[in-house]
Amino acid sequence: MLLLIRSLVFNCLFYINLVGLLVIGLPTLALPRRFIFELARLWARSSLWLLKTVCGTDFEFRGRENIPATPFIVAAKHQSIWETFALTLLFDDFCYILKRELTYIPFFGWYLLKSGQVAIDRKSGSSALAQAAERARQIFAQNRVLFIFPEGTRRPAGAPPKYKFGVAFIYEQSGVPCLPIALNSGLFWARRSWLRRPGTIVLDILAPIAPGLEKEAFLELLQDRIEAASNKLLDEALSKGPALSHIIQKNRQIA
Repeated sequence: MLLLIRSLVFNCLFYINLVGLLVIGLPTLALPRRFIFELARLWARSSLWLLKTVCGTDFEFRGRENIPATPFIVAAKHQSIWETFALTLLFDDFCYILKRELTYIPFFGWYLLKSGQVAIDRKSGSSALAQAAERARQIFAQNRVLFIFPEGTRRPAGAPPKYKFGVAFIYEQSGVPCLPIALNSGLFWARRSWLRRPGTIVLDILAPIAPGLEKEAFLELLQDRIEAASNKLLDEALSKGPALSHIIQKNRQIA
């Protein structure tokens, strides 16, 4: 019962905080995009504080020393909404590849467009991929970081991976390193769930993959690295909180 109450309180405060910042931050739409990134980081910091204070869910960033100095692709495991804002604390000037429908959301979509995010129509297939690759080259020329979730959408913690070809295509076309990121956020903030479980969300920045690999070899290596590290983080969390094991067992049955 306490878990339900804490989760409900957090979710209410989380969305009140988000809407409040979107309204208060409207003047940043007339300013350079770095001001919008500062607003995004304020949202991230305040959300993480609320999550820890209300739900007892802390976080840890590992592997910061692996972040390259040159432009690169960030390829992160995607289990939760959590990483969409937590990642903003690690990089100064970034760009997400995201579905076009998000830009239609009032207020929120305005910030996405103003900050130069890449919105694609997933239904347009290879055309969208070619456009994303061209935009990626422009982003790297501006010394920005590109965020990609290789599976395209959130996957439950422990579920079989479903990596898509898009990240490999952009990697090959852009000629920049790729920074894999593993995490275990789905154990504590699962997709399509209002529950926020106590514990420590760990985000692990892995060694970068240098440019120059063939697409198929790169995608296989990327998946192997992220999945191995993410599974290790799940095992680590379960060793401290074995009550979460039923979540993993259930998710492993998902196709």
